[in-house]
Amino acid sequence: MDTMTPVYGSGTLLLIAAAAVALLLVLIIVLRMHAFVALVLVSLGTAVAAGVPVADVPTIAIAAFGSTLGSVALLVGLGVMIGRLLEVTGGAQVLADSLISRFGEKRAPLALGVAALLFGLPIFFDAGLVVFLPIIFSVARRFGGSVLLYALPAAGAFAAMHAIVPPHPGPVTAATELGASIGLTLLVGIVVALVAWFAGVYAVTTSWLGKVHVPIDDSVLTGGREDVSEDARPAFAHVLGILLLPVLLIAGNTILTTLRTNETIGADNGVVDAFIFIGQTPVALLIALLVATYTLAIKSHTRAEIEGLLNDALGPICAIILITGAGGMFGGVLRYSGIGEALSDSLADLGLPLIVSAFVIATILRVAQGSATVALTTTAGLLSAAVTEADPSSLQLVALVLAIAAGATVLSHVNDSGFWLVGRFFGMDVKTTLRTWTVLETTLGLSIFVLALGVWAIG
Repeated sequence: MDTMTPVYGSGTLLLIAAAAVALLLVLIIVLRMHAFVALVLVSLGTAVAAGVPVADVPTIAIAAFGSTLGSVALLVGLGVMIGRLLEVTGGAQVLADSLISRFGEKRAPLALGVAALLFGLPIFFDAGLVVFLPIIFSVARRFGGSVLLYALPAAGAFAAMHAIVPPHPGPVTAATELGASIGLTLLVGIVVALVAWFAGVYAVTTSWLGKVHVPIDDSVLTGGREDVSEDARPAFAHVLGILLLPVLLIAGNTILTTLRTNETIGADNGVVDAFIFIGQTPVALLIALLVATYTLAIKSHTRAEIEGLLNDALGPICAIILITGAGGMFGGVLRYSGIGEALSDSLADLGLPLIVSAFVIATILRVAQGSATVALTTTAGLLSAAVTEADPSSLQLVALVLAIAAGATVLSHVNDSGFWLVGRFFGMDVKTTLRTWTVLETTLGLSIFVLALGVWAIG
């Protein structure tokens, strides 16, 4: 979706964006308006206030809504179906028991986070989180307490990998725009992701955010828990194979696409095309669902029962998908109105050090329009000329990518579709999500930025 030429100056646009966020919070928290209705209402009002022609407002809003649904609905729908089958067959419990037996009860949040870091290398944030839901809830039910103690380390791990480690689209695009090496970004990014996750996610969760009590409510995933006897549960290797299948397919897609982009392999190769196709995230999840259905669920359920289970799995997530789409609508309207671009243009001339400018501009873009990927790619484009003039080293280029990613991570709030996804999956209201997820994303982003400064100094 293109951006229109801003009608107002940066100051006015900033006030409009701030007023829109404030109004949204009042409607949801104070007046208890349904989040979906409030997001649609404020999105339309913001578009009009920002100078979008009234006749174009519905078209722009629907396009932003549809774009978000296109990227989220398929992944969430297929993911919760896989999760439902893992739940009712006892597969999630098998994985949870295996993790706990290896790490111990006290390190259960660490076990979930480490597993999510491994799975998060090739898989996107939302897809990884939704597939991990049954494992998170199984561990949480076993030990009790706040679900956040177990949910946040895993969600934060997926967020860290998605933000700074290729092959995820944001860091790849930023590295390409700045001329940084993708390989070096990958190597440094993995180390930074691990350290930043431990300091900014795991330590913060176990010492602070995990103590915010949120009851364990897995009805969004299962529609009610079903106990499975130990003898009827599948083997650990079987369950792990189902979870690893989409990860491996997506990783294959990434490798082959990169090789084709670098012209290492030819463009006309039917076998490569086929592997790239099955490695697309929705296709990979669909394949994993079929494998789970016909190798796992079919052993303990009839086909009619499986159909009912999968149908029931979709019901609880309809509200989540619609609210997430409406959050994308709000962010899309802010992007189209030119709010983010106007702010970044005014910030580009502040005379800050390059590494600090990268972080500050990305942060403002993140806060203004919500999308971390848009903040990453836009900031990289804005700084590309200055980077060329400064001629930093290869390692410093990677540090700039990390600094941009750090700014694009902090302060997730109501215009970020991921904010709604996490909040609704784990049964949090808006106030609690701001107290926990927003804080976690900010501590993660700040940890990444501190490490980026260190890489810049070394380089």
